[in-house]
Amino acid sequence: MNHEDQELVALFQGLDTPGVSDAMDKLGLPGQCLGIAPLDNYPGVIVGPAFTVKYVSASTPAGTVGDFIEDVAEGDVMVIDNNGRTDCTVWGDIMTQYAGARKIAGTVIDGVCRDVRKALGDSYPLFTKGRFMRTGKDRVQVEGVNVPVSIGTARVCARDIVVADANGVVVVPRDRVREVAAIARQIETVEADIRTQISQGKTLKEAREALGYHTLQRKAS
Repeated sequence: MNHEDQELVALFQGLDTPGVSDAMDKLGLPGQCLGIAPLDNYPGVIVGPAFTVKYVSASTPAGTVGDFIEDVAEGDVMVIDNNGRTDCTVWGDIMTQYAGARKIAGTVIDGVCRDVRKALGDSYPLFTKGRFMRTGKDRVQVEGVNVPVSIGTARVCARDIVVADANGVVVVPRDRVREVAAIARQIETVEADIRTQISQGKTLKEAREALGYHTLQRKAS
């Protein structure tokens, strides 16, 4: 990651996907990756710039599944669009091992993965539509790298900021990152205050009303 990437990633320290999602809602931005789930209940939050890969159905003769991983930087999140296909995978144990060795932050796939025991054993963060054992070789091929892709209905462009945790995946457009992070932090502060008031004996209704909970995520008119 370059210096700007590091600066943008740092803005999300201490935040999670629910807070970021709420901020996106308030700004009227899409970005929640529908149907993309974590392989495990990861305890931390993965944040990094997107390195995007677009797959399409294989030609005849078939192209390759690609060696793009050599170009992915430490701390990047690989974002792979396989058109939501669940009949063949684009990620397995060799990719998991290599990505872990290169300190890639994690992988998000609009599709499925396999060799999940390796990913679980290594605690390598994977976010997918599921798991299936059949290879994508000769079924799909790389169409483009660092091009716009669709992940669970969300558009992802190269170097957008990916935030992923046990709740799922949110993608923040790079040019709105500072705004989204600032609002997410404001929302989290209010929710922390509500939790404090509850612990001090206030009712949930009283705490919510006092701190404007019901309008926190409401889009500004």
